[in-house]
Amino acid sequence: MSKNVSGADNQQETKPSTQLFECSGVGSSETIRRAPLVSRREVIAYLSGAAHDATINKRRRIRFAQKYPEWLRLLQQLLDVLGYNSWIYKEGKDREVYVLETLCPEVRFDFKPAELSRKVKIAYLRGFFDAEGGVPRNGKRFYIQLVQKDRTKIELVAGLLSEIGIECGKIHNPSVRIDPDYWRVYVLANSHGRFASVVGSYHPIKARILAERG
Repeated sequence: MSKNVSGADNQQETKPSTQLFECSGVGSSETIRRAPLVSRREVIAYLSGAAHDATINKRRRIRFAQKYPEWLRLLQQLLDVLGYNSWIYKEGKDREVYVLETLCPEVRFDFKPAELSRKVKIAYLRGFFDAEGGVPRNGKRFYIQLVQKDRTKIELVAGLLSEIGIECGKIHNPSVRIDPDYWRVYVLANSHGRFASVVGSYHPIKARILAERG
């Protein structure tokens, strides 16, 4: 629900304060200090990228579910920057799952980053990675992967990464028998450092791992 933001304000590019990231629980990340979201379009792009792991009901209520409430609080602060309310709650007494819900119409599942600026594309990729990307929490083999049910979306992401000089392997399905509609792509090892420095992460766990291993 909009917090009485005027149409004129909605058309302006606003700068989130540094406080936004310091309060998020991931504000110490080098990636965030070097490349904060500085425009309204970048905020919308990040949230729209993150929405690939969200759902929407008939009443246009968008629902993000996460194990880490710290990341949801960051999303909540970004939504506040846009001028929209959201609410976070724990789902069930015995589950470590937290949910953020919002009615923000500017978070778009059909967002088209390919038509926008490089900074907006990077913000979209960061949101997508924070929602649908993976890095190992331990082990000797380090990797960066992105996954998605929609092959067209994963092709778009791989293409955007290529545009900014980040090489990816082949898009593949790990197991047709288990899930024929599950697609994955890895960032090649020679692009790990560039991914960490250019795309990075605002997720509390992924940001730390990229800083340590990327």
